[in-house]
Amino acid sequence: MQRFLLLLCLVLLGACAKPHPLDALQPGEHGRVVRIIDGDALVLDTGQSVRLASIEAPARPWKERAGEPFQEEARRMLEDMALGREVQLFYGGLTRDRYDRALAQVRTTDALGPDLWLNAEMLRRGGARMRVYPDTAGGSETFPALEAEAREGRRGLWAKQAYRVAEASALPESFERFQLVHGTITTMEGAEDYGTSCALSLRASPLTLEIANTAAAYCQLAEGTAVLARGYVREGRMEVTHRLDLQALPPSPPPPPA
Repeated sequence: MQRFLLLLCLVLLGACAKPHPLDALQPGEHGRVVRIIDGDALVLDTGQSVRLASIEAPARPWKERAGEPFQEEARRMLEDMALGREVQLFYGGLTRDRYDRALAQVRTTDALGPDLWLNAEMLRRGGARMRVYPDTAGGSETFPALEAEAREGRRGLWAKQAYRVAEASALPESFERFQLVHGTITTMEGAEDYGTSCALSLRASPLTLEIANTAAAYCQLAEGTAVLARGYVREGRMEVTHRLDLQALPPSPPPPPA
């Protein structure tokens, strides 16, 4: 009887368990990781290059471009977790980019170590920042919380001054790279370009947030709303293409009475 009750409890627990985010994605290829390119890219023994979807690790040196801070540490972080291990790819949308890299969520599948969801683990350990695109966004719903935990704990790259969240009002007009910024919405203007729903101006800042049609709900944000936005800044504009790339922040508490 006790054995029957134990089995029944296990069955009920399994039925009530929350599904893993990868369960809803399209299963892809299996392979063994034979090379780590950087903190968000690897190569399988099949020859397939893989770009870990929805994360952005510091870039390695390329031609005349210097490597970004923490790029070598991020590469080693992914290497420690994945090199030599069997993995499976999962697709949450588009499966290949223009370089024929697989755009995937990646999970280890062998017994050489703990089961690891590499994309999520790089965020949790501070080896990468979240960067979500609409065509590969599947499975990324938990990523904002993972990144926030690493950021608040100053893990990995978040301990570096170069990756601190910038105030939009402090960005120079010539600023150009992927960045997270805090700002406060002042005005909303209608779309000027095809594929864009609106443009949000930020208080005391040269930066404008271009809200793509795929994130159009943010055009309803009220003046005075504080936001955390992420994207590539170019010529004073940041394109926000997915709802996870912008977060409305709660209002600041009033100052205590004198």
